Amino acid sequence: MALQDEIVIKKKDISTDGYPMSIGELINLYKDDELDIHPEFQRFFRWTPTQRTKLIESILLGIPIPSIFVSQRKDGVWDVVDGLQRLSTIFEFIGILKDENKEALPASRLVKTDYLPSLDGKVWEDDADPENSLDSAMRIAFKREKIDVKIVKKESDDSIKFELFQRLNTLGSKLSDQEVRNCLLVMLDKTFYEWLKSLADDEHFLNTISITDRLVREKYNMELALRFIILSIIDPNEVKSVTDFSEFITNKMVDIAGNPQFNRGEMETKFRQTFLLLDNVFADSTFQKYSDVKGRFEGKFLVAAFEAIAIGLGKNIQQWIAIDYNDDVKESLISKVKEIWADGSFQARYGSGVNVTSRVPTLLPLGENILRP
Repeated sequence: MALQDEIVIKKKDISTDGYPMSIGELINLYKDDELDIHPEFQRFFRWTPTQRTKLIESILLGIPIPSIFVSQRKDGVWDVVDGLQRLSTIFEFIGILKDENKEALPASRLVKTDYLPSLDGKVWEDDADPENSLDSAMRIAFKREKIDVKIVKKESDDSIKFELFQRLNTLGSKLSDQEVRNCLLVMLDKTFYEWLKSLADDEHFLNTISITDRLVREKYNMELALRFIILSIIDPNEVKSVTDFSEFITNKMVDIAGNPQFNRGEMETKFRQTFLLLDNVFADSTFQKYSDVKGRFEGKFLVAAFEAIAIGLGKNIQQWIAIDYNDDVKESLISKVKEIWADGSFQARYGSGVNVTSRVPTLLPLGENILRP
């Protein structure tokens, strides 16, 4: 198919609109629950007091701020796809921002800036402290300032909202891939997000992966839990043709979250049983490199070991738990994991420079075969 034909076809899937709206209009939409800024996202996005103040300063000075992108839901409500922090900052300053439980949050106070040092300590309106409040004229002018709003209309293909969010929040963004995915999940199905988070916070799972606090803050534990789910149910050969593995994980996540046939309970049982057994046998050395010379596991977490061992054991977990746990079972599992590390195919593919398209199709079947009890 020619490029022009592809463009014409895809453009038919996207229906958009856009126009400037006053801050006052956006405030009213938010108050009437017609604008959803997803307060759950606050755990992923968080500006400093200085960043928040500079946005308010820009509005007071009439400096244009970037467009807000929204997606119109079937019920007419606008989902904020990009602009969460800008709108949250405005609503928090005015004193109408609500948390996940619909409880009003305290209004924010500004800090001084180079341009307007007198902003220090200022609030929107406080009858008990009029000296530190914006006066009536300032508040009126503030609400009359306009922000350009780009709208993905409800007639658009359902996937457009998620594609737009992903593009806007990965290009030049400080969010990790999984933090972006988490935001997508909250929009797509909040219950799936909460379920995935409960798996990623499982104490036995966290003990076995033993990743740094920084990686936990960036939600890498949730990415690993998601990888376990996806790699447990796909044909490993699917990965051979993948050009962007992160995008592959995201697309599979969206498919699974929207699939009513996916059995969360069955997957959760497999997940928790797998990591309980691994924690009991290996603890925090589960996915470390095994040194035959030193006779021990050592070093940092290795994703190739996770793929071979966690997925391989997960596919055989029912057979393992059918055996009464004892020292013989423990030694058998340790021996099989050592066998994985000694395997030539694994040795050739566990390093960081190995392409995922060749690693996953080889290591998943390898782990599954060796880890049969």
